Amino acid sequence: MPPPVRPSAAATRAISLINNLTHTKGPFAGQSFDLRPWQVRILQQLFRTDKRARRIYRQCLLMLPRKNGKTELAAALAIYFLLFDNEIGGEVYSAAADKDQAGLVFNVAAQMIRNDPDLLAQCEIIDSQKRIVHRKSGSFYRAISAEAYSKHGFNASAVIYDELHAAQSRELWDVLTTSQGARLQPLTLAISTAGYDRHSILWELYQHARKVQDDPTLDPSFLPLLFEAAADDDWTDERVWRRVNPALDDFRSLDEMRIACARAKEIPAQENTFRRLYLNQWTEQAARWIPLAAWDSCQRALDFRSLERRRCFVGLDLSSTRDLTAVVAVIPLDEGGAFAVLPHFFVPRDTLAQRAQRDRVPYPDWARDGFLTATPGPVVDYEAVRRYLQQLATRFEVRDIAFDPWNATDLVTRLTDQDGFTCVAMRQGMASLSAPTKAVEAAILSQTLQQDGHPVMRWNVGNVAVVGDDAGNLKPSKAASSDRIDGVVALIMAVDVMDRQRASAEPSYQILFAGGR
Repeated sequence: MPPPVRPSAAATRAISLINNLTHTKGPFAGQSFDLRPWQVRILQQLFRTDKRARRIYRQCLLMLPRKNGKTELAAALAIYFLLFDNEIGGEVYSAAADKDQAGLVFNVAAQMIRNDPDLLAQCEIIDSQKRIVHRKSGSFYRAISAEAYSKHGFNASAVIYDELHAAQSRELWDVLTTSQGARLQPLTLAISTAGYDRHSILWELYQHARKVQDDPTLDPSFLPLLFEAAADDDWTDERVWRRVNPALDDFRSLDEMRIACARAKEIPAQENTFRRLYLNQWTEQAARWIPLAAWDSCQRALDFRSLERRRCFVGLDLSSTRDLTAVVAVIPLDEGGAFAVLPHFFVPRDTLAQRAQRDRVPYPDWARDGFLTATPGPVVDYEAVRRYLQQLATRFEVRDIAFDPWNATDLVTRLTDQDGFTCVAMRQGMASLSAPTKAVEAAILSQTLQQDGHPVMRWNVGNVAVVGDDAGNLKPSKAASSDRIDGVVALIMAVDVMDRQRASAEPSYQILFAGGR
């Protein structure tokens, strides 16, 4: 919670305005604002001024858990910037990832103005354009989204970006923040709950906020206001809830939070959602499977040259248009079940830059450093995959290659008939994937799996969400996962054929293609 400071004239003016506005929904609808002390302290910090009576802060990250009044506060601030910021020809924007989210702040602000005849007399509300015009100053407020048309040509005086964690790219953020250079005291306020995407603009901003929180001299124009639980806090502890949720048991329901917590305890996939939205804790993925810290604990300084000539088992996940092609080898290390993981990935070179922008990961750097192969053309060249497997067979005793039979017939035929590999078809349904998924999970948690910190594989692991059924089966879901998980799917298939051969000298799986024996 921000410390109290001596209020500036601007802060006093903003607090007075907001206390004279009315709530638009819920049990307080129609009632005047009664800013709580913690809200007053936020405004006093946000509107600190220098000796010239200009705002000190040009950017602010306000991270509040859900149901702590972010939308109504954002709408009230939009009205202040439009009407009382002493800006002639001001341009005030509330921004969001999509038009529905962008409309939330606008709808609340428009209703607040309609509830006040004096304010309404000064403004023209154009609902069809999500725009409010202040006639006297020639200023306007407009809600915009990251969708559709270009946003260039703006001259923003104030920007409120709502739920920044949902932004699919940084384009709108960059366009708006770089449009403020001609303003004397511009302000960009990002209001959000935590996310899980470590390649997002919010994560970048959050990392900066944490550094400035520790040392304000790093960026005196940036204000971090972070209501968040620490990584090692007990997410079920109501004392933690109260510290992070300043409105709890006031206008934020304690009963609803208790119900959500109880549900998250019973359904592990909901734990991360609770922690992100209710406690502002950053998580690795939307629906929990393996904590990334558990994967990191399996990292070893592996020397694969010393493991050459050992048996290895391979999982092959061929790409569709958007996915990666992944080849993951697992190499048994001892009779106790330990094994090493050797992954490699393939992407088409022609779409490398496009994929880097879309997925927000450094594909060009990974290609340069040898963690993936960029094959010529617009699609992955499966001959490059074949050559990699041939090279792998010169180093290790490749026993079996497990593969998803969808879209794989041509390559697998060449691998079997021409190269002599044994290829094992593995369907991607719950029945096929549940046992090896649980086996991989157990190997990670017991650290019998050993990996060398491969960054593409680590990214894949951090993206995984799983789906289950009433019988307790589970499998990774590409649809539910936050991003690419092809390396994990290949790992699960490789572990399956390894475990099946360990269990029986006569494997029970069906060999769909076998050649070269």
